[in-house]
Formats: sequence, C-alpha cells, structure tokens
Amino acid sequence: MICPHPIVFTVFYLILILLGGCAGAPQNPQLAHQCEQDLHSAFQELDQANAKGFGGTVSWTKAATLLSSAKVQQQFDKFPNCINKIKRARFYIKESQKA
Repeated sequence: MICPHPIVFTVFYLILILLGGCAGAPQNPQLAHQCEQDLHSAFQELDQANAKGFGGTVSWTKAATLLSSAKVQQQFDKFPNCINKIKRARFYIKESQKA
C-alpha cells in the first residue's frame, strides 16, 4: 500500500484552518457552543478509552473517525451534523469499552 506524502496532509489541514479562520460569526451560536463543548468532551472520552487499552478496537476507530468528521463539520458551520456525529461517536466509544 502506498502511503500519501505527509505534505498532502499538512496542506489539507492548513486549508481547513484558513477556511475556518475566514468564517464569520455562526448563525446559531447555541448550536455552535453545543458542538464545541460536546466535541471537547467526546475527545476526552476517546482519550480515556484509549488510555484504558481500548484504542485498537474497531468501535474506537469508528468513534475517532466520526469525531474527526465532526471537527470538519464544525469548521464549516454545519453544527447539526457536528452534533449528530458526536452522538454517534459516543455510542462507539461506549461499545469499544464493552469488547
């Protein structure tokens, strides 16, 4: 399998940061705040699950992917999508700890 060059990832993240920095005030500040707070909490839960040794499970990986996607949704002011992905990720975090 060919691994993409690390520069590609760096450029991708720089573009995301630049686009996020150009955004104005969110249209719905309550959803923006909920997305931000839930995202922070969910990443902490994911880190705790990883610290407990559940980092290699399929459910943990699904949760990590959903949280990364939620972060992208947040950057593009798609707060309902962000919140939905966080809820789904939390389900997988709990599932990962059952394994």
